Amino acid sequence: MLTEKLTPAQVEQYNRDGYVVIKNFCTAAEIEKLYHTALDDNAMRNNALDLNDQTGKKTRLSLWFTPGNDVFGYLTRSARMVSMVKQLLGDKAPVCHFHSKLMQKEPKIGGAWEWHQDYGYWYKNQFMFPDELISIMVALTEANKQNGCLQVIKGSHKLGRVNHGFAGEQVGADMEMVNNALKTMELVYVELEPGDALVFHSNLLHRSEANLSDRPRWSVISCYNLQSNLAYNETSTSYKVPVNVVPDEAILQWEPESLSNADFLKKENDPALKETGWESV
Repeated sequence: MLTEKLTPAQVEQYNRDGYVVIKNFCTAAEIEKLYHTALDDNAMRNNALDLNDQTGKKTRLSLWFTPGNDVFGYLTRSARMVSMVKQLLGDKAPVCHFHSKLMQKEPKIGGAWEWHQDYGYWYKNQFMFPDELISIMVALTEANKQNGCLQVIKGSHKLGRVNHGFAGEQVGADMEMVNNALKTMELVYVELEPGDALVFHSNLLHRSEANLSDRPRWSVISCYNLQSNLAYNETSTSYKVPVNVVPDEAILQWEPESLSNADFLKKENDPALKETGWESV
């Protein structure tokens, strides 16, 4: 079931730049089903977390750990997703799913995400090896400069982990190092069409502006981990459970369960939002 999905050039780009864009990763029919599920399933809305940026605008996300038998679980567990992760992270250990999150950046009010590395958060979970963590973002709506698309610093994953502190309610990277990176490396606005995927390294520096447009920007991000990468401050267990892969056709053809069965993150349980003492160093 698992076959290589990326070309050698795409693998080379990921290793060189820290990210790669896959056009038309999901079909229009799949995106329509995913997006309407996100809008219509009360579990997403009832379990959404609001995090303030530095200006007080709210960034909203719903985050869950175990990939289930709902339509988002079928995407996360799909052969195309897991194959891509395995191709980029290697086959030294089985692919596991750390968590997925629905990013909900609403028109006019959706806040910014400050400069950060995902491993800047996950370091607090005490994952040992950032090279064994990866994220795949699938655009559910158009993402462009006007509605706050992701910005990345090309090649910044090679910096290693940058120190992070609090920026509003978010965890943000040391801006002196970010500014140094911006002087040294290229800033890229990752504009996506619905169904496009962005695959990126856990140490890639990225941010997004507030959504000041009249169009929403929604996306789903699935984060994966190799089973060999232990986390010593993580209470969920999905990060070390091999993904139970389903065929790509499951998204459209299998009957999905409700997202109400998902194990959503509660804000008070997120290690990334807790002081450890080193944030102000």
